[in-house]
Amino acid sequence: MTNTKVVLACRPTGAVEDSNFNLVTEAVAPIKSGEVLIKIEAISLDPAIRGWMNEGTTYIKGIEIGAVMRSFSAGKVIESKNDAYGEGDYVEGLLGSQTYAISNGEGLKKLEMSAGKLSHHLGVLGMPGMTAYFGLLRRGKPQVGEVIYVSGAAGVVGSTVGQIAKIKGCTVIGSAGTDAKCDYLLNECGFDYAINYKTEDIDVKLKEYAPKGVHIFYDNVGGETLDIALLNLAQGARVVICGAISQYNNMGSIQGPKNYMKIVTARGVLTGIIVFDFVQEWPIAVKEIATWIAEGKINVKEHIAEGLENYASTLKMLYTGQNFGKLILVP
Repeated sequence: MTNTKVVLACRPTGAVEDSNFNLVTEAVAPIKSGEVLIKIEAISLDPAIRGWMNEGTTYIKGIEIGAVMRSFSAGKVIESKNDAYGEGDYVEGLLGSQTYAISNGEGLKKLEMSAGKLSHHLGVLGMPGMTAYFGLLRRGKPQVGEVIYVSGAAGVVGSTVGQIAKIKGCTVIGSAGTDAKCDYLLNECGFDYAINYKTEDIDVKLKEYAPKGVHIFYDNVGGETLDIALLNLAQGARVVICGAISQYNNMGSIQGPKNYMKIVTARGVLTGIIVFDFVQEWPIAVKEIATWIAEGKINVKEHIAEGLENYASTLKMLYTGQNFGKLILVP
């Protein structure tokens, strides 16, 4: 049995390039006592991967040169020497971008497949969905009647944030980069307003759609988008910084907010969300989101690509906006 894996060949200095990765094939080692062998069936590609490729440690250590590319992946246990997992169990964890993974069970989560299909456990029921859930409910603290603006709204995090906000009785504005994505937000996710940031002026539209200001800004983009949102805050606003995808390829000279003093005049709060802080509560969130999906209150869109040989080209979609929906790679 052989394992094919994507490894980090060198660190990017700007945008991700094909040369940053190597595809390596090797024999699968025999598992030891306490370990399980997992056949990977789906790999989650997320914006955070670009940050993980940098040297050093932030909230998590950077991937080492020559190491398998870190990713949340899911698959089936095909051999077990760990009493907690049996053959045939479906599991998910930081198992990497490869065809097989060996785990000692640390950080491994057994999946309840009745809650949703396997790819959902890497998206709306996985780390991105948990980021949306806890970022909005714990950091944003939405109240009925408030206005929320979500940047990068057509991605799995943004679309889930907006749909949960609608469930909580908010008016929801989202921005995305194509008319098709804006139509998706309006017609499938139930957003009240959508802004095509490439063809429309975000500032003008926010003043039209939220004349009394935005109570919650959930930011996945950063840069100029963050600055514009800060100009349109309502009193007592909460700004939740989830990501800054517009900045990930140029972190050495990141564009910080010029208008941060608007937090002061709005008597607002600017905060961040690291989803791992809530990992003990994930099962509660998974159950609630699965219920909302079953009730038709949350729509899920996925973008499925195939083949580890296409890892680089697929990953790059995240930073150019080419993907439409949660990006999953099937090895």
